[in-house]
Amino acid sequence: MPRVRYVPVQDSTRVRDVRVAAEEAAAEAGLDDRRTAAAALVATELATNVLKYAQAGEVVVEVVDPPVLREGPPDRAVQITALDHGPGIADVAAAMRDGFTTTRSLGAGLGTCRRLADDFGLHSVLGRGTVAVARVGPADGSGAAGVRDGGSGFAGADGPAVRAGGVNVPFAGADFSGDAWAWVRSGDRLTLMLADGLGHGSEAAHASGAAVDALRHSAGLSPAECLAKLHAALSGTRGAAVAVARLDTWAGRLRFAGIGNVTARLREGDRWRTLLSRPGIVGVHRPGTVREDDVAWTGESLLILHTDGLPSRWTPPPDTGVPPADPAVTAAVAVRDAGSPARPLRDDTAVAVLAPAPPDRP
Repeated sequence: MPRVRYVPVQDSTRVRDVRVAAEEAAAEAGLDDRRTAAAALVATELATNVLKYAQAGEVVVEVVDPPVLREGPPDRAVQITALDHGPGIADVAAAMRDGFTTTRSLGAGLGTCRRLADDFGLHSVLGRGTVAVARVGPADGSGAAGVRDGGSGFAGADGPAVRAGGVNVPFAGADFSGDAWAWVRSGDRLTLMLADGLGHGSEAAHASGAAVDALRHSAGLSPAECLAKLHAALSGTRGAAVAVARLDTWAGRLRFAGIGNVTARLREGDRWRTLLSRPGIVGVHRPGTVREDDVAWTGESLLILHTDGLPSRWTPPPDTGVPPADPAVTAAVAVRDAGSPARPLRDDTAVAVLAPAPPDRP
């Protein structure tokens, strides 16, 4: 049952807390000393930038699946997400260069993060704030699975050109989030799951964690078959709302099924389509039949799964994922925009995104 480390950054004392959170997550992910030091430095730089440029914000540190999957068990990576509602950055490209600063500092923060992280993404809009996401994986770089430099990278030689990412924010800064996301691969089939354990705290996290463990043994199953297997695995827990999407990259088809109040939005051209879940609780009460949606998947498709920490009527803005962004950045922007310092998130909140990988850079 992995922890999600949430640190509100409101003064300089919290920068150390962010660094410690990154070191703890690195130990959980099994990173060596060098990569642990890299994760700690990246976390420190991102927290410092939040304080310096936005005066306040939040940093979430968690252990996640890589954005591009190989066959077999995934290597885990430490993901550090910094969110703020500050003034934003006028020139993102310039801010990513070493030496850039709008203060009297050395201005090496974002450039350092970009070099040390396996992949690094930044999204900033004037007047709305900034989101930065960095992932630090094992020493051989397999945690990034070939993705680098803002998440714009590539699928490895043995991987489909599809990426996934997510962000998970625990309610009220709790040690555990009742939400969890994961994905698995079986050949050309990729399955993304998002689970919302009932309630809050460790018992809810136990339920969603059981769903993740069961998913690891369900690669290749249809969403309805996967939900049946998860229902058995969650028996004896509080239960969870669960959504499952399986993408067949060779056929270009996405199949979806869900039970409970996890919401799915699929971009089709210039509109968003809601994929419907059935009422019920996985592990407690499963409908007799589970309906699957079967829809086309193209190079412009984008799938967003989110728990009820986001309003049920939330619709992604038109610029979501345009230009193509690291899926975790897309998820983090949704989380950031769903709340504010005056209106904090009302529940554990997780967003998971499935997106085509953009073409390789020359």
